[in-house]
Amino acid sequence: MAEVKRRRIGIIGAGWVSEYHLPAWMKQSARAEVVAIADPSADARAARARTFGIARDYASAETMLAEEVLDCVDICAPREVHVELVRLAAARGVDIICQKPLAPDFDQAAALVAGLPKSARLMVHENWRFRAYYRHLKAWLDEGLAGDIRQVQFEFFSSGMIAGADGNRPALTRQPFFRTQQRLLVMEVMIHHLDTLRYLLGEMEVVAARLERSNDDIVAEDVASVVLRRLDDGVIVTVNANLAVHGAPPAPRDHLRIFGTRATLELEGSRLSAKGYVQREEEFDADAVYQGAYDATIAHFLDGLDGHVTMETMPADNLKTLALVEDIYRLSGFDAQHKPR
Repeated sequence: MAEVKRRRIGIIGAGWVSEYHLPAWMKQSARAEVVAIADPSADARAARARTFGIARDYASAETMLAEEVLDCVDICAPREVHVELVRLAAARGVDIICQKPLAPDFDQAAALVAGLPKSARLMVHENWRFRAYYRHLKAWLDEGLAGDIRQVQFEFFSSGMIAGADGNRPALTRQPFFRTQQRLLVMEVMIHHLDTLRYLLGEMEVVAARLERSNDDIVAEDVASVVLRRLDDGVIVTVNANLAVHGAPPAPRDHLRIFGTRATLELEGSRLSAKGYVQREEEFDADAVYQGAYDATIAHFLDGLDGHVTMETMPADNLKTLALVEDIYRLSGFDAQHKPR
C-alpha cells in the first residue's frame, strides 16, 4: 500500500479566521502538518503557535517561504494582500488555499489568475457551500424533491449594526475591521451566499441591486437587496440582507426558501425541511456546522491535491461569484463615502 504524503503546511495570517482554519488542519494530521505560521503581529502569531503546537513563527510570509520547505500555504490574511501573497507563494511553487475573496475586486482577481504559472494549484477557501445543511439541501435538489423550481428567496438578517445601551454595535465588536472596509456586506458576507446559490442552483445574472449604509460607524454598505435570474430557465432569485434589523438576533442566520412544483425546501437557521408531496425535516447543530464547514473545505483541498476529487472552488469557478459581486456594486451605484439618510 502506497504511503500517504504528509504535506508541510505554512499558515499566512494569525487573525480571527485562523482560529477556525487551524483546528481543521489539526484534524488532517495524518496527511498534513502545520510547521510554521507568519503574521506581522508577534503576539498573534505566538498565541496561535502556542495553542496549536506550531514549531516556528515568522514576521512575514516572504521570510517563512524563504526559510521553510513547504508543500502548501493557507492564506488567512486580509483580502487587501491576497494578490501579493498568492503571487509570492506561486513563485515558490507551493500549493495554495486562499481565503475568499481572491482579490478586493473582480479585475484584480482576473489579472491574478491570468498571470499565474500553469503549474500553480490554487483553491479559494469558500467554506459556506460546505456547510452540512447546504450539502444536504443539494442532495435533495439533485433527488428532484422540489420538482421544477419556480421562485427562490434568500434572507440574511441581523441586528448586529444596531447600537446597544452601551453604544456598541455587536457586529463591530466581533469584527472591528468592518469599520473601514470599502466594500462590506456584499464582498465580505453575501459573497458566501452568492457562491452557495450558484452551487445549489447553477449560474445566474444580476438583474437589479440596491445597497445602503445604516450608520456612520462604517463607510460601506450593510443593507442589500438583489434580484438575480437563473440563466438556464429564467427563475428569479431574490436576496435581501440587512445587518441593522430591529428584532433580529445579533448573529445572523440564513433563511432560504426554494418554491417548487413538488415541494417547498426551506432552510431556516439550522433546520432544513421539505413540505409538499414529500415531508422531511432535519435539524443540525449550528456550532458543529460552523467549524465543520472549515473542516470540510480543507479536507476537500487535500482531496483535490491527492487527485480524489475535482476542487469545486478553483479560480475559474470563483471568478463567476466575483463577477456577480462586481455587478451588484456596479448596478447599485453605491458610494462607500455617502452619508446614510
